[in-house]
Amino acid sequence: MTTTAPSSSTLDQASDIRSAIAEARRIVIKIGSSSLTGPDGRLSVENLTALVDVIAARRAQGTEVLLVTSGAIAAGIAPLGLTGRPKDLATAQAAASVGQGLLVARYAAAFAEHNVRVGQVLLTAEDTMRRSHYRNTQRALERLLGLGIVPIINENDTVATDEIRFGDNDRLAALVSHIVRADAMILLTDVDGLYDGPPKIEGSKRIPLVTSFAQIADVEVTTKGSSVGTGGMVSKLDSVRIASATGIPVVLTLAANVPAALAGEDVGTCFTATGKRMSRRRLWLAYAAKVRGRLIVDDGAARAVLGGLASLLPAGVTGVEGTFDANDPVEVLDQQGRVIGRGLVGFDSSELPKLLGRSTTSLKDEHGDGYDRAVVHRDDLVVNPKARKHAL
Repeated sequence: MTTTAPSSSTLDQASDIRSAIAEARRIVIKIGSSSLTGPDGRLSVENLTALVDVIAARRAQGTEVLLVTSGAIAAGIAPLGLTGRPKDLATAQAAASVGQGLLVARYAAAFAEHNVRVGQVLLTAEDTMRRSHYRNTQRALERLLGLGIVPIINENDTVATDEIRFGDNDRLAALVSHIVRADAMILLTDVDGLYDGPPKIEGSKRIPLVTSFAQIADVEVTTKGSSVGTGGMVSKLDSVRIASATGIPVVLTLAANVPAALAGEDVGTCFTATGKRMSRRRLWLAYAAKVRGRLIVDDGAARAVLGGLASLLPAGVTGVEGTFDANDPVEVLDQQGRVIGRGLVGFDSSELPKLLGRSTTSLKDEHGDGYDRAVVHRDDLVVNPKARKHAL
């Protein structure tokens, strides 16, 4: 990949964003297992304490900080006498169960040195996929912050199978950032930023600022995490995409660089906010909700959906996939199979086949009041920005 030196305007933009992060009043920091462990794979109290010292100092300046931390399974490796990260699910769950208590105890002790209290928050994907859980999570985190407590957030690895298999704390950090409407997110990992080539290859350069994902389309990244973690750079970038697309700037850097990152210095890679903030409800629908089915629409309906101002009516739906109830989240696909949006469906999947291709007037005449409603109302519909950009 060919690169050029950053222009003065790019440097100015990066400086402005980093200054905004330095002044942020609410920040989510995510740290991975590889940054919390020593060379032997065990939890490093030194690394953990160094992070806590930085967070406590920032809190003393009036900033609210939420910490999304990996490390429960890594912390359980030594107490269980294991030689490395477990390969099987049951042992991974056991390590998480043992390690989670040790991990939060270490955090509590380190923060206590600064007279700061912590609260443990264990989440699964279900807590961000179901709307009632999502709202409860938001209320709990807001109350903890209001009480002056630092939330220590982790996946509930003991019972959450998908998280253990795939590693989801990067994505969880982005969702938490939105839930609490953070001003910035800091992703701490074992590399000092995103590079334009493999970091170990001579000539690869750190990318200080990313203003669009099109800018890094040719950058080679990996899905592989460290020996004690599960999230590679692809996971990090997925997290950044969620955060930046809805108004939250992100810095990706080494854990050792966190003081400089929080101070707005030129470390790591800074990702600008590429979209506007959306309501928590629409955020939940766009990124956190687990879809229960799919609706396939014709070309006219696809254009209407992508326009962002129209509801999806029965006349424009050509197919239904999956089993779902009214008010469940579903994906909306065009005739080419591209996901163009997500929405809350107005009918059960068993009802829809007899409605497809019909006008709301004829449906009301035949079935009565209530059948003239939209399949997905525009207020319950979120457009896929990638699909909209492609259509335009």
